[in-house]
Amino acid sequence: MPLRDHFRPPVWKQASWEGIHAMLTGMITYDLSKILPDDYAVEPRVELGPYFEMDEAGAETVALPHIIDSELENVAEYAYEVLIFDRSSNNKLVAAVELVSPGNKHRPEARQAFVSKCSALLQNRVCVSIVDLVTTRNFNLFGELMDCLGSSKSPFTKSSPATYAVTCRGRKVRDRPRFEVWAYPLIVGQSLPTLPIWLTEDLSVSLELEATYEDTCRTLRIR
Repeated sequence: MPLRDHFRPPVWKQASWEGIHAMLTGMITYDLSKILPDDYAVEPRVELGPYFEMDEAGAETVALPHIIDSELENVAEYAYEVLIFDRSSNNKLVAAVELVSPGNKHRPEARQAFVSKCSALLQNRVCVSIVDLVTTRNFNLFGELMDCLGSSKSPFTKSSPATYAVTCRGRKVRDRPRFEVWAYPLIVGQSLPTLPIWLTEDLSVSLELEATYEDTCRTLRIR
C-alpha cells in the first residue's frame, strides 16, 4: 500500500493521525518482536503529555488532559516511539524508533527538544531511527539533528524533504568516531523503505516499514 497523506482529505476523514501513529507504533513493536534475537526485548511508548493544537482547517486536535493554556502546553512530551533493550546487558537501551508527530514540529522549542533527545541517544551509542509522516509542517528534524551534531553534509540528494525515514548511529572504526546514516525520502503515493535497526556494531535487523504501514492501514480500514 503506498503512503497516504494522513493530514489532508480524504484520508483524515477515515482515521485520525493520532490513531495511525499509535497503531503504527504497535505494529512496529509486533513485527520487530518476531525477528529480534532472544536476548532482546521491544516495547512501545506513547507519551501524550499536556497538548492542545489547532490544525490548518481550524479544527481542534486534543490529547487528554485538555489544557487550553499556552503557558501549560508541553509539546515536547508528545511522543510515539519503539524501544529495543538488550536483556543480557541489564536491559540496556540499544535502539529507538521515533515517529514524528505534528507537535514535535510545531514550535522551535519542541523541535529543539526532539533534536536534543535524539542527539543524547546517539551520544549514548543508541541506534536512532526517525519516521516522519507529517505532511503539513515543512521542517526536517533530521536536518536539524545533523546541524546539532556538527555535520553539514545532507544524506538526501535533493533538498531536505518534509517526510522521510532515516536510521543513524555512531560507531568507532579503527578507534575513530564515525556517524553512519541510511536515509530515504517518503513520498505520498510511493512505497515505504526498509530500515536497518542496529543492535550492536555488527548485528542488525530489518524494519519493514511498508509491511507495518500496510497492516496499520488495513486494521484501521484506511483505503
